[in-house]
This record gives sequence, C-alpha cells and structure tokens, in this order.
Amino acid sequence: MNDWTTSHDRVLAQRNAEGWMFLIEAARDLRTTGAIAPSGKALARALTDPVRAQAPRPLAVLEAGAGTGPVTRALIPQLSRGSRLDIVEANPRFAARLRHLVTTHPHLAARPAQVNVHQTYVEQLDTDQRYDVIVSGLPLTNFTPVEVERIMARYMELLHPGGTLTYFAYLGTRKARALTASRTEARRHAAVDEIMATYQRTYATGRWTVWANLPPACVWHLQRPLVSADHSEPQSDGARR
Repeated sequence: MNDWTTSHDRVLAQRNAEGWMFLIEAARDLRTTGAIAPSGKALARALTDPVRAQAPRPLAVLEAGAGTGPVTRALIPQLSRGSRLDIVEANPRFAARLRHLVTTHPHLAARPAQVNVHQTYVEQLDTDQRYDVIVSGLPLTNFTPVEVERIMARYMELLHPGGTLTYFAYLGTRKARALTASRTEARRHAAVDEIMATYQRTYATGRWTVWANLPPACVWHLQRPLVSADHSEPQSDGARR
C-alpha cells in the first residue's frame, strides 16, 4: 500500500509541476506554447491510437510540439523493438525536460537510442527519414496562415505514403476568438481554419471528440495517399530508414 501511495503521490507531483511549467511558458509565449495545461490521458491516448493500432510492427514515429511530454509518455510504451521515435520541440526548457524523460524512462533503459529529441522547428528538421505516424501538438491556430501551410506541407512530405498525421484542436475556441479577437486576428483565424478544413476534406480518415480533457478537444487523423498523382510513390512498408 505504501509503495502504491508513494508512486501515486509522485505522479500527482509530476502533473502539478507540469501544469505550473505550462502556465509559465504560456505567459512567456502563448503563440508557441499554445495551451495553459498539458494534454490529459484521454487526449494522449486518442492522439497515439494510430501507433497502438499498428503494433507490434516496427514504426517510424515523429512527435512535433511535445511540450512537457504527456503524449510522449503515452507513445514510448507503444514502441515495439525496431521502432523509432523522433521528438521535435522548439522551446528549450521543454526540450530539456523531454531529454530528461527519455534518459530516465524505464522502457528505454535497454535501448536509449530508440528515441531522439530535436530542439528545432518541424519545418527545419534536417532528416531524410519518412514516418509512418506523425503526432502533432503544435498550436496551429496560433500561427499565421503562411506558417500553417508550411507546417502542413512539411508533415505531408515527412509521411510515408499511407502514413497518418494525428493532431487536435480545442472545442469552442472559434466562438471565444470571435468574441475577443480584433478584426486582423479574426481574419487570421478564419484563414487558418480554411486551410485546415481543406486538409480535412482531402485527407481526413477520422475525427473524435475527447470530452475528458481540459479543455475538451477534437482529434483528427489525416492520411497521406498511398499513391501520388503521378503514381510514382510506393506503399509504406514500416519503419524504413
């Protein structure tokens, strides 16, 4: 009983620390932090479902905008032997916390090279790797339309044909923004919404509402087509290097 209590208290302390860290970083720069609280367990599970669904096949996985790592912690136990996880986080304080998570996580004790943290923007990630699953925690509604187009194009470029992009958006924020935003901000939000709607119409394979999150969120799964317009790209066959 004492062991369980100690473990439970440790988890609660970690969650409280992450909550305060998110508030501090949001105060510094809400544009890149994008939230005032880490993703909850239900949201993390919905975002990582494409990885869980394909286990135990070796996969190449990218997580962008990992923050303090709530989704990372849901991803790591799902990685089969031979899988790879690249984590991209631009915030230096978050990136340092993620590196600590990776070096101390018990699932990675025997295979520490399986997960790598990159302190950069996903558009600037220098890699030839293509991914079976991309999990995005980036606050796209906080970016300009040009930045959103660049990020989404990069995601599609980084996916294997047939690969899945999973991301979320908070519910109710559109109405809240309409009440508080300036005209310039309202136009920016509308342009970003239209870009995302176009991607959803073209690539979406599923949409789920996660009510058990603060605030509630909508999770989208988008899939890159198996074959390009010129029929020159092969079907994905796992965690290729």
